[in-house]
Amino acid sequence: MTPETKARQQIDQKLQQAGWIIQDIKQFDLSAAVGVAVREYPTDTGPADYLLFVNRNAVGVIEAKKDSAGENLTVTENQTERYANATLKWRKDRTPLRFLFEATGQIIRFTDGADPVPRSREIFHFFKPETLATWLAQTETLRCRLAEQMPALPERNLRDCQISAVTGLEKSLALNKPRALVHMATGAGKTFTAITSVYRLLKFGGARRILFLVDTRNLGKQAHQEFMAYTPPDDGRKFTELYNVQRLASPNIDPHSQVCISTIQRMYSILSGEPIDESAEDVSLNEVQQTVKQEKFVRYNPAVPVETFDFIIIDECHPSIYNLWKQVLDYFDASLIGLTATPDKRTFGFFNENIVAEYTYEQSVADGVNVGYDVYEIETEITQKGAELKAKEWGDHRDRTTRKKRWGETEEDTTYTAKELDRSVVNMSQIRQVVQAMKTAVETQIFPARKETPKTLIFAKTDSHADDIINIVREVYGQGNAFCKKVCF
Repeated sequence: MTPETKARQQIDQKLQQAGWIIQDIKQFDLSAAVGVAVREYPTDTGPADYLLFVNRNAVGVIEAKKDSAGENLTVTENQTERYANATLKWRKDRTPLRFLFEATGQIIRFTDGADPVPRSREIFHFFKPETLATWLAQTETLRCRLAEQMPALPERNLRDCQISAVTGLEKSLALNKPRALVHMATGAGKTFTAITSVYRLLKFGGARRILFLVDTRNLGKQAHQEFMAYTPPDDGRKFTELYNVQRLASPNIDPHSQVCISTIQRMYSILSGEPIDESAEDVSLNEVQQTVKQEKFVRYNPAVPVETFDFIIIDECHPSIYNLWKQVLDYFDASLIGLTATPDKRTFGFFNENIVAEYTYEQSVADGVNVGYDVYEIETEITQKGAELKAKEWGDHRDRTTRKKRWGETEEDTTYTAKELDRSVVNMSQIRQVVQAMKTAVETQIFPARKETPKTLIFAKTDSHADDIINIVREVYGQGNAFCKKVCF
């Protein structure tokens, strides 16, 4: 098999997976399906490798090339444009074809000729013919609307840093930049800012669906609550009264949803069809040691085509998201928008150094948005080194999901590390010791003149860990249910 033949076979397979019918020029029937790809279609400049028909109308062309280390698809764009502007046999209309593809068996590049400044981009897979039909029915492309139709941002109830972030992002999107980073200090309202952008992209930009990626399941719950609470400045109704928001908890994406909230682990499970251990969504990927053996590979899923989302907003876009899990992001033909309070050089590199807004912690303190802090460390031997459970010792054995307890013996000696503490092993005495040390330090050293307990945030590792902390704080302080409650950030 020649490299050219092998590449054609792979292109045929990808087209078929996306719902196209492949036909030869000697015998083709454009009524066979919504989308028909005809091989070697004759034009006045030579045969086009594939001509794409949607609802019997010619709409696009594919220039196929063999897989080769020296093959550069951008060089092929002139050839694709020539076929797109050629006279087609059995077609009187000379209107240029809108959708241009260059493809090998491994790589696909795509150009939408109706964009303000048509620019090719690499895509993971071919689009479905129904998607091209939808785009053809619209008067303007998404990128046209972003460049021409976004109205001025109402500044009422927005901080200056939030105004800067939304306007900076929209300027970037208007220039068709594929990735953008919003650097905003914790406490400055990143999620509120993101929802403001989501609302404008849906209402004025004409976005169909947006993916809001969160770090953990708890953060997904919190984001969903903020979407439900958000009231746009130009409409008295809540966001969720205007648009459908789905927090993904199953393998199915609601076709009517306009915002999907998910962890990247959940999205990988949906794409791959592999079941997910829901407890994995409770731990930040930034805290999990990752190895090359854990690298995630994504294959095309016809139920979730690459055009499913127009934008992906990545909340807390730390490097663990786009190291082993990067293929999940690459799968979708979507603009990537990162939100973070703690970027590093890897973050800047991934987002192409396109920092659309920058609001540092120091600026937030100067503005009175945040307050300064001092560090008071509480360390125990167990938090530093871990400990050991001896065989035949009795203790509670708790189900990780239900928290149901079973009193029983430990079967064998078990050593646990500091990282495993409060996850696979819970040491209630350890939590109590830290809470008691915190109470003593606040009352005698940090705020000795205060009679009441100051408002305090305690960050937990998991939902289960949070429940343990709540119960012990109430016990140590001798207070009731209202004194300590769980919130999500």
